[in-house]
Amino acid sequence: MVEHQADALALSTQADLLSLSRSSLYYKAVSPPPEEVALKHRIDELYTAHPFYGSRKLTILLAEEGHLINRKRVQRYMREMGIQGIAPGPNLSKRLSEHRVYPYLLRNRSATRPNEIWGCDITYIRLRHGWLYLVAILDWWSRYVISWQLDQTLELGFVLDALAQARAIATPEIWNTDQGSHFTSPHITQPLLDAGVQISMDGKGRALDNIFTERLWRSVKYEEVYLSDYANPRAARAGLARYFSFYNTERPHQALDYRRPMELYFG
Repeated sequence: MVEHQADALALSTQADLLSLSRSSLYYKAVSPPPEEVALKHRIDELYTAHPFYGSRKLTILLAEEGHLINRKRVQRYMREMGIQGIAPGPNLSKRLSEHRVYPYLLRNRSATRPNEIWGCDITYIRLRHGWLYLVAILDWWSRYVISWQLDQTLELGFVLDALAQARAIATPEIWNTDQGSHFTSPHITQPLLDAGVQISMDGKGRALDNIFTERLWRSVKYEEVYLSDYANPRAARAGLARYFSFYNTERPHQALDYRRPMELYFG
């Protein structure tokens, strides 16, 4: 999508036009085979419906649908997509050995006010001929999406951008994520610690500890992504921008007594 020829537009201009994070300016995308795109899209659908399914069950379901794919390949696709089932695999679910992991602080605890608990996670967003990655930061009490970013790659930059955007609005008391290498990175944890934030990380193999963000992903995909068939990153960004505005300001939430997240967050 990004052109690197000498006579092309400046890379930063291209990134702005394509609505991509500048962290991926020097990423040269290779168009994936249509079969791989279709399989990853189907894995995403199955995982969104059943986030507790690991590679073994997904392989069985795909085989029942007629896809000739073995578990090893499903595991590789899941790693590349940055998703995991109850039994976590490599990539996002695997921290780097030098990164510190923090205990899960939220068992039997509920948020009671805005900015008490923030959750952050990354998900796979399909395009017609490829995919992007979406990171979002969610206030647990109000379900307000404080910030979000899209990128072509799973590099750390777009997560840092989302955190900086959220921190320009407020600072949480507790920050909750999984134990993935993005979220155990000191580039994420140290600024939060310096600001007095308590860091909480989901227990290993507990894909649903960050349950509110998992519910957000279901809403985003069923109500927007799967209905839209984005042709390119620009269409995805425009569609998600409209959806998150709707989600925050117009969509009534049953769990909030049919109030809107913005009503509660800004009170």
